[in-house]
Amino acid sequence: MNKILIANRGEIAVRIIRACKEMNIKTVAVYSEADKDALHTRLADEAICIGPSDSNKSYLNIKNIIEAAYITGADSIHPGFGFLSENSQFAKICKESNIKFIGPTSEVIDLLGNKSNSKEIMKKAGVPVIPGSDGSVKEIKEAILIAEKIGYPVILKASAGGGGKGIRVVNSSDEIENCYNLVKHESKISFNDDEIYIEKYIKNPRHIEIQILADEHGNVVHLGERDCSIQRKHQKLIEETPSTAIDERLRNKMGEAAIKVVKATGYTSCGTVEFLVDSNKNFYFMEMNTRIQVEHPITEMRTGIDIVKEQIKIAAGEKLKFKQRDIEFRGHSIECRVCAENTNQNFLPCPGKITGLNLPGGNGVRIDSAIYDGYTIPPYYDSMIAKIIVYGATRNEAIAKMKRSLEELVIDGIDTNRDFLFDIIRNPDFIRGNFDTSFIDKIL
Repeated sequence: MNKILIANRGEIAVRIIRACKEMNIKTVAVYSEADKDALHTRLADEAICIGPSDSNKSYLNIKNIIEAAYITGADSIHPGFGFLSENSQFAKICKESNIKFIGPTSEVIDLLGNKSNSKEIMKKAGVPVIPGSDGSVKEIKEAILIAEKIGYPVILKASAGGGGKGIRVVNSSDEIENCYNLVKHESKISFNDDEIYIEKYIKNPRHIEIQILADEHGNVVHLGERDCSIQRKHQKLIEETPSTAIDERLRNKMGEAAIKVVKATGYTSCGTVEFLVDSNKNFYFMEMNTRIQVEHPITEMRTGIDIVKEQIKIAAGEKLKFKQRDIEFRGHSIECRVCAENTNQNFLPCPGKITGLNLPGGNGVRIDSAIYDGYTIPPYYDSMIAKIIVYGATRNEAIAKMKRSLEELVIDGIDTNRDFLFDIIRNPDFIRGNFDTSFIDKIL
């Protein structure tokens, strides 16, 4: 690989550019008209505009991105996360255009992108799955029968879903018809696919995910778990590793299950297998994300492995240089997602100009961000503007570092969720590790 085009923006584009620079690989930034002054355009070797502010006409415009790769002579494309990162058609067109897509094949993305189909594959591979429909649910009568069979509450999900969209919890038969229609409608709008499926709703679980790396030569390793249970409306806010909810035996079982998922699908690249863990320590496959994750830095802090660099090496055809027994897990790491939003107005996004900025630092503190003093946050994209990642020898040390880092953080000119994150970090239940996916609902 000589030149990689990053088909993304914001902090993940900056993160990829930095990895490429350290690997002596040239980079191309793409940007919308709203992002002409964005940090990633300044750090890359080249930058090219791919369309207007609307992401459908720029960051989701496959034709313009492929043309940008041709114009700049990029031989590879890294999709980051979000936008086209899990779009199988994009991966297929890259291959047809003789451009290396840094991620799994289009066939594997299709296989795992459809949540109902991937669930059937997991059953055959011996990976525990949540009870529910066999494939997609075609009509409301079928949904009612399945819900009565497995028992309320149930959850309706978009088969092509992701990012917390296309999901409704149904507590009784009175709600199911309305929720069914809402999920189908939201799925069609968000993913251009109204196929949905139904599962037993696991009350107040822990959301635990396993990071994997798989090369094109059959070698697979996992890099431990991340606890992503602190979330609002299915969107993660704080992640940590290791989880306080699982012991070494369960950790090993979940790691082995994640590797089974990879081998059953022929997956290559980096990826994340997501599980729900109930109060009895039973775990169930939920989905697999076929891309780099927002929260990948905490795994990097704890293992010392640069996941983005490994992802690029795998795409270049290299073998993994380490086995499972070589991976060492040390200390504790926590990540907080800083968003430009007003927490007092139902977390309303708050774009605007940053008039003053102080980012925390010091030993064991990492900031992944693309903001700078004087930068204007556009209103068109996701509200996350920075990630604070800390590492400590113990969980208590990591919590103390995160408290200190949030106190140091100053972003003037806009509203952020900093104080809300601080309230979570110092909450007694969080400090004790006594939380699940309902935690935010309980404290709001």
